[in-house]
Amino acid sequence: MQQIRSQVTERDGLFELEAGSDVLDSPRYNHDMAPTKVRERTWNKWHITALWVGMSICVPTYTLGGVLTASFGLTVGEALLAILFANIIVLIPLTLNAFPGTKYGIPFPVLLRSSFGILGSNVPCLIRALVACGWFGIQTMFGGLAIHLFLGSIFDGWKSLGGTGEVIGFMIFWALNLWVVIRGAESIKWLETLSAPLLVAVGIGLLVWAMPNVSMTELLAIPPKRPEGASVVSYFAAGLTAMVGFWATLSLNIPDFSRYAKSQKDQILGQIFGLPLTMFLFASLGVIMTAASVKLVGVTVSDPVSLIGHIQSPVWVAVAMALIIIATLSTNTAANIVSPTNDFQNIAPKVINRTKAVLLTGFVGLLLMGHELLKKLGLIVSDVSLETVYSNWLLGYSSLLGPIAGIMVVDYFLIKKQQLDLAGLYRDDVYPAWNWAGFLAFGVPVALTLLSLGSDAFSWFYSYGWFTGSALGGIIYYGLCVMRAQPSAIKSAV
Repeated sequence: MQQIRSQVTERDGLFELEAGSDVLDSPRYNHDMAPTKVRERTWNKWHITALWVGMSICVPTYTLGGVLTASFGLTVGEALLAILFANIIVLIPLTLNAFPGTKYGIPFPVLLRSSFGILGSNVPCLIRALVACGWFGIQTMFGGLAIHLFLGSIFDGWKSLGGTGEVIGFMIFWALNLWVVIRGAESIKWLETLSAPLLVAVGIGLLVWAMPNVSMTELLAIPPKRPEGASVVSYFAAGLTAMVGFWATLSLNIPDFSRYAKSQKDQILGQIFGLPLTMFLFASLGVIMTAASVKLVGVTVSDPVSLIGHIQSPVWVAVAMALIIIATLSTNTAANIVSPTNDFQNIAPKVINRTKAVLLTGFVGLLLMGHELLKKLGLIVSDVSLETVYSNWLLGYSSLLGPIAGIMVVDYFLIKKQQLDLAGLYRDDVYPAWNWAGFLAFGVPVALTLLSLGSDAFSWFYSYGWFTGSALGGIIYYGLCVMRAQPSAIKSAV
């Protein structure tokens, strides 16, 4: 007979929910969003390390050094330091927001119910989901190009398809991504564990190929593209903020993965081992390869897919493209599909299961890339490039997510003191439907960030948007929660 009230048990600091009818019948619950059982938390520190290696080695990471030198006025050495420091900094919100996922086995949308409300959690969830769908589309474009070049290296006739071949490659890669995630967390764990050593091997191979054609001394001596005599501080800080924004999205939804970790120690060590060094080394490789590309293929090429496509040997192109496909697949499935899949389910868990949410993510990503796909098919002509979307809209949009990260950390560690009502997160009678403290704490820094765009005096607020947003969001949220608690405390004292 089904129990009526849910029971929560603890085992070695990990909490588990035995759902009763109060939760099972709730409109806020489905099997995919349920807390993981302790026996399902099978990811050790090496699985989490592999997850980060798989997510970090991708085309956008490869191009980061070039973005910082070309757009932020940094030298090559300064750019690489900014990438390293940024990923050490972003470890802080990543590790802290991973804690409740590991302790309670809950995904990101369910954790947000504590700080934004049971229904209110859908607003930051959908903001996060839209960013992820955009990144999904961009990564799928890179993966589709790799498939096109792979098939072109095997079948001579395929090359003549041109843009049509790239679109076919996009659709093949699009379907492959959705298939992996529909199969579940164990499928993702298997993919990341398999791909990590292969991706490291690719990096080493590219480095061996490039190093004889580049002088590191000359590379590091290239002068920065900023006014002569200008202080490096403001340029470095702006670049640092942009690089923190690169993983701003994952610093929110890291519970989607940490809910499978065996322990807090495993999630902490796995992230420390996997993220900063991988990002630094692969971004460094991108700088070296771009510098060497002139001697290697005769022109400057800033993305690895196009660079490898210039290799004359069809065999090596086929091997390299197969590995690039694996690299992009491992990044895309984990970083860009898991989160919106959970986010879309949070809207109506009884109606939207994981399969439906994965398909919805896929179609939104396809819609966002529709313009680029139509260009490749020759159906429209436009000057709007994929690079413009990547460098402007998505990176700028990601920086607005800082307040959510600050609010989540403050809510869990300072307000809730690491104690959540696990069953209550799936019902309507414990947490409010809308937590207006969360929305005010989110809205104020976002409004100030947007207003600062038109003000020279406050342009720093936008330039350092992730830092200012997360700090201000956390402070405002803490203040509002303390003020709200004071009247009840005075009343009980009387």
